[in-house]
Amino acid sequence: MPDDRAPLDRFDHAILRVLSVDARITATELGRRIGLSKSPTQARMKRLEEAGVITGYRANLDPIRMGLAHVAFVEVRLSDTREAALQAFNRAVLAVPEVEQCHMIASRFDYLLKVRTSDIQDYRRVLAERISALPHVASTSTYVAMEAVKDLL
Repeated sequence: MPDDRAPLDRFDHAILRVLSVDARITATELGRRIGLSKSPTQARMKRLEEAGVITGYRANLDPIRMGLAHVAFVEVRLSDTREAALQAFNRAVLAVPEVEQCHMIASRFDYLLKVRTSDIQDYRRVLAERISALPHVASTSTYVAMEAVKDLL
């Protein structure tokens, strides 16, 4: 398997650490924090973007203030795990906005979903009408989160 990692030095790592906390920082301030001037900092940022290390910039939203405080983790077992079935599930799950994360898992089940909704009634509807209706879903098991102790984006 080819190694797709970009070579990163200490300045690159410093840039990424700062940007992961504050992506709106100016290049001048970023350079000051990592010990470079504005121009080399901008050049490094551009190189990191072109190499696909930095894939974008976004606003971090507070889902609780948006009325989406209910989090459930859902184990999904498929009835068919041939490549065509996996691809059909993968394509379909992308269209379910309540699914925040979807991971294929090497376990007794096939996928683990992180689902965010307003409350348990909303989750029940999403499970019944959307998740259970995804291609090749044979069974699901739900685990409701009581508190996020650590939640990185």
